[in-house]
Amino acid sequence: MKKVSAAVLFVLLLSSCVCPSPPAPTAVPTATSEPIAAPRAKLASTKIAPLPTRAPSPMSPLSPQPTPVPVSPAQYRLTFEATWSAATHPTDFPPNPHFSGLIGAAHRPDVRLWQVGELASPGIKTMAETGVKNPLNGEIDALIAAGDACVKISGEGIHPSPGTVAVVFEVNGDCPAISVATMIAPSPDWFVGVSALSLLEDGVWVDEKVIDLFPYDAGTDSGVSYTSPDLPSPRLEGIFMIEGGPLLVGGSVPPLGTFTFTRLAG
Repeated sequence: MKKVSAAVLFVLLLSSCVCPSPPAPTAVPTATSEPIAAPRAKLASTKIAPLPTRAPSPMSPLSPQPTPVPVSPAQYRLTFEATWSAATHPTDFPPNPHFSGLIGAAHRPDVRLWQVGELASPGIKTMAETGVKNPLNGEIDALIAAGDACVKISGEGIHPSPGTVAVVFEVNGDCPAISVATMIAPSPDWFVGVSALSLLEDGVWVDEKVIDLFPYDAGTDSGVSYTSPDLPSPRLEGIFMIEGGPLLVGGSVPPLGTFTFTRLAG
C-alpha cells in the first residue's frame, strides 16, 4: 500500500469541507435613494395645520359716502326795509334820517368782510363813518380776484327812512355766504348789515330768509349820539353791537329794519 504524503492529505481534507457562504450584504440607502413607499404615502396624506394668527379687530362697515352733487347757481333779491323812525327810536332822533347805499359780496363761507369782535377794515371804517363805498369796493374786488368772493352786491340807499330798496344778485356753490352793510346816517360810525349769512342749507338754496337788523358800532369813532362831531377813537376796538345810547328804547334796542332774501324762479 502506497503511503500518502501529509501535504496531499491536507489538500484532500480541505476540498471535502463544506463551509456556509457568507450572507449577502444589506443595501444601505444613500442620500439619493428613493424613500420607501409606505412612509411617502403617509406623508402625502398628512395635513399641515395653519399657524395661529390674531383675529382682526372687528370694524364697523363704513357707510358709503354720497357723491357731492354740484349746486346750481341761484338768483336772489335782497329787499331792505328800513323801519327806523322817530316812532321806533324816539330818543334824540336826528333830522334827515337815511341809510347809505348797500354794499357787500357773495363769498366763500370762511371769508369775512366784517365780524363782531374784529377790527374794521379801512373799507368798513369809511362806509360806517361816511357812507362812501370806497375803499370797500376795492377790498371786494381783491377778494374776487383771489377767488374768495364771486359777486359784488351794490345797491341804492334809503333816503329818507323809513323806506324800501332792493337789489338782485347771483350766488353759486362756491360762494353761498352773503355779507352786506349800510351806514345809519347821520351817526358817528354806526351801521346795519349781515356777515357771512349762508343762503345754502343742507345743500339746498333757501326760498326766503328774513333777518332783523340791529345796529353795530365800527369801533373807529367815539361819538355817542347821532350828530356827534367826528371823534376818532384813541384806541381802536373791535366791531360790536350797540346796546345803549339813543338807540335804546325801554331797556332794549329795537331793530332798525329787515333784510329779506328771496330766491327768484329760474
